[in-house]
Order: sequence, then C-alpha cells, then structure tokens
Amino acid sequence: MSTLQSVPTLGTHPAAGSNPDRAETRERLSKATYDLLVIGGGILGTSVAWHAAQSGLRVAMVDAGDFAGATSSASSKLVHGGLRYLQTGAVKLVAENHHERRVLAKDVAPHLVNPLTFYLPVYKGGPVGAAKLGAGVFAYSALSAFGDGVGKVISPAKAVAGNPALRTDNLKAVAVYYDHQMNDSRVAVMTVRAAVESGAVVLNHAEVTGLRFTRGRVTGAELKDRLDGSEFGVDARVVLNATGPWVDHLRKLEDKGADPSIRLSKGAHIVLKRKAPWKAAMATPIDKYRITFALPWEDQLLLGTTDEVYEGDPADVRATESDIQQILDEAAFSVRGEHLDRDLMTYAFAGLRVLPGGPGGVEKAKRETVVTEGRGGMLSVAGGKWTTYRHIGRTVMNKLAELPGSPLTEDMEPVSSLVRRVPLPGIANPNAVAHRLLVDREPGVRMDPLTARHLATHYGSLSFDIARLVNEDPALGEPIHPDGPEIWAQVVYARDHEWAETVDDVLRRRTTLTVRGLDTEDVRTRVKDLLDRKN
Repeated sequence: MSTLQSVPTLGTHPAAGSNPDRAETRERLSKATYDLLVIGGGILGTSVAWHAAQSGLRVAMVDAGDFAGATSSASSKLVHGGLRYLQTGAVKLVAENHHERRVLAKDVAPHLVNPLTFYLPVYKGGPVGAAKLGAGVFAYSALSAFGDGVGKVISPAKAVAGNPALRTDNLKAVAVYYDHQMNDSRVAVMTVRAAVESGAVVLNHAEVTGLRFTRGRVTGAELKDRLDGSEFGVDARVVLNATGPWVDHLRKLEDKGADPSIRLSKGAHIVLKRKAPWKAAMATPIDKYRITFALPWEDQLLLGTTDEVYEGDPADVRATESDIQQILDEAAFSVRGEHLDRDLMTYAFAGLRVLPGGPGGVEKAKRETVVTEGRGGMLSVAGGKWTTYRHIGRTVMNKLAELPGSPLTEDMEPVSSLVRRVPLPGIANPNAVAHRLLVDREPGVRMDPLTARHLATHYGSLSFDIARLVNEDPALGEPIHPDGPEIWAQVVYARDHEWAETVDDVLRRRTTLTVRGLDTEDVRTRVKDLLDRKN
C-alpha cells in the first residue's frame, strides 16, 4: 500500500480553482439576501437549487450533514421506469419514468448512468406466472419505445449461462427487461457542482437551528457550522424545506402546531463481494407488492431492500441484524447459497423513504412527492427518487412561481424557457475518457486500466483534472488500498473541488472505499491527514 509519509508535501496546498473555504462561504451566505434558500442537499434540494440557479435566482443551499449524506445516498442505485407500478395500472407514471431515465442516460449523465439488463425469475408456486410476467416486461419495453430492447422470456438454461449464481430449483422461466443504474452519491455531487456553476452558494455540515421571520413570514434561517461551531444566518425571500425525513421537524420550527405530513419507511441494503460475473441484475417477486434485488454494482453485489415502518430518530437509522438476515433470506429465493455467505459481506446501509401520510401499510403507499405551504410561507417538499429528480425540480420551481404573491415570479425565468436537457458536469463518453487517460500521460506516469475505467465512469471528462494532479505529483497516482481502483488524487480532488470535509464524506460518498469494505483504520487515518492539510 502507498504511504503518505513518503510524500510529505502531498496535497499540502489546495489546487488552483478550488472551492472557497468554509469561512468565506459563511461570509457570503450571511452578507446577502438570497432569492431562495434551500435547506437540504439531497435528491430534491440539489435538483431545485440547480434549476433555480439556472432560472436566474440567487440561490443558497445548506445541509446539516453532507450532500446526499442520508437517504439520497442509500438508494437501490437504480434509474428505472418502475416495473411494479404497471400492476397498479400506473401506465402514465411508468412512461414518464422511462422518459426521464432515457434523458439521464443519453443526454444529461451518460458518464454516470449505465444500462443494466434485468432477469426476473419465475419459480413454481411463485406470486406471478411466466405468461403474466412476459406480457408485463413486453409492455414495459413498449412504454420505453423499445429504446433498450424488447422485454421477453428466456429459458432457465440461457439465463444461467449469463448468471451462474441463479438458483435453478423449480425455475420455470426468466423474464428479461432493461433499466439503468448509477452511483447515487456521485450523481448528487455532480448536481451540486452544476448548481454552483450556475451561481448557487452551497455549504454542507451546516445545521439549521431556527428560522428567521419578518412580519410572520419565514425569511431565512439561523445556522451552526457543525465542524467548528460557528453560528451565522441566511436571509432569503423564499425558504424551501427539502430535508427529507426531517421535513416535519423543520415545519414545526415554522409552526409548532403543524400536523405531520409524512411517514417513513426504512429500506436496508447489504453489499457483498462477488464470486462470479453477473451479466444481469435479478429482480425476484417476494409477494404481490415487493421485489428483492440482486444487483451487480461497483464490482460488488448489492442486495435489498426492506420496506417497513420507521418511527425512530432519522439520524439513528441503520441496517440491523434482522434486516441483514431478511435480505439474505429473500435473496436466497433466486441466488445460489454460496454467493450469499456472510463472510462475503463488506457493508450494510439503510435509508428512509419519505411517504405521504395516510392509512394502510407502507409497502402499498404511493411513492409520490408531497408539497405543502406552511403558515409562514415556507414551502416544504418531501418524497423523491433519482430517476425523476430533474422533473421534480422543475415541478417545485413551477410551484414557487405560483405561490400567491410570490416574490420570485418577476425575477426568475419561466421553467418552460429553461434548456430541458442541461448535462451534468463531466459529460463525455466513458470509453473515450478511459482510453485517453491511458494514452495521454506523462512519461513515467502509469495508470492502471481499472483505475482509468473507474475514473471515467465516476467523473467523466473531469477525470482529466485528476490525471493532472497525478502528472504534477506521481505519488497521488498510488492506490488508496491495493484491492480497490481509487487513487490518492481523488482524495485531494474531493477535498478541494467536491466539498468533502470529513473522512466519511470521502470514503463513503466521493469514493467507493467504504462500500467495498476497504476503509481500514490505516486508510481513514491517511485520508484525515490529507483533509487536515487544507487548513
């Protein structure tokens, strides 16, 4: 393993063009009146901040933790049309999801969103028959205009040739369909970067401790920097509460008598080392409402998810031993046992789905966005998913413009006038980027092909900025851990250009070291040393 001690000047000074430091950002936030203050930097907050900045508004966005530090980085990593929605008759919803999926994959983030073939195994005695599933995946493909291929049913033998891990006992047939997947943390960071490039001012690890009021209207927030304890405030003409599981907590700061607007469902996942190649993901029906996923992701196997009511503190959510056992038991319906050995597990995580309040079980609740306006004029929005996050951002912008007496209407460009397919930073063909990373390098500076591929599919053309760091200091090209593709230049880049402030910001969300089980104490110590060198 590489050692930082061998390169004492490694990452000592922030790179040119790096983000402003926290003190400077706090100063900017406290000295201006913003058109829109977005509280919460997850799926919804980052999308709204991006679209609002594009529309010409002066935008600030803060988050008590890291960007996408909670629910938004605990998804199933899918960009999908929602096959299971077809059984409820939500044909229009599936068609809209497919549209957004294709736009993300082809126009907005082809460097971050990757095609993924799905197998849907049909077992004797299972909840859904082969004929019904075959018709379902064909209809699903039709709603995507057959852009990815035609859904079909294949034989067990053909399926096993593609996925040796597939359990064949009582297997009758396998339905095939097509969706996409991504690394949710990387999409979030790129969206924050897009918002900043459009003029937004952002700060993570900044907790709202109270709201500011002017004549009964919410006109800003009081904040505390969780890293150094500094207190400051932000003035804004409109405040958007996009705090996910904490949305009702903030609503009560606006109005102590506010009724609950949401309920929470916990979804847990586990990550295991792969023992065999997976040419397709697997989606296996557990009952009428639920599907268990087994997904090849980041060279690992991602399993999940659970769906159960959660009533505790959102900050305490985690994957419990019972969650892990449930996931493994359900995966065993379609995955051979040797691929589910507990010794293969590298990581477990859980997030909270924000669902509309109401009767019935959470598994039956609609996955829709809830928008409410409070007594003090604060707009609260909750419930979103990565597939449609751009659409949700535009929807919220329209809502802001339609608020009675909205102070933003005159200053913002109509949402309809925005370029609808603005790409995320780094857009490029990942294959071309990986090729250039291997070919265009300084004499004596070598890059592992796996590292080149990893950079290309997580940063796109921004990979060349990381390669320049390596050219300037070859020690930064050393692997962080010998069993992973990441290099030390990514830590410096995360620190100076991607708002990484803590070790977990780097290892869990800017890189994949944690999900691979490679965030050893030695790695954590060395990453912290690099982060400290900026100060």
